[in-house]
Amino acid sequence: MKNKSANELQRMLAEERGRLYDLRLKLAVNQLKNTRQVREVRTSIAQILTQLTDLKLKETLSKES
Repeated sequence: MKNKSANELQRMLAEERGRLYDLRLKLAVNQLKNTRQVREVRTSIAQILTQLTDLKLKETLSKES
């Protein structure tokens, strides 16, 4: 994930948020057997957001130099 561009990370983030939405719907109507998937997707979203923040910080620091 560290070698991805900001656009790729944004695309991945949108996909993961869509998956999370679907999982939450399934969880609400008791169709989800593996409830741990929700936690795994949330963790994945957090990792993607962290990478995006790091990229933006690096861009800001390089512009200031």
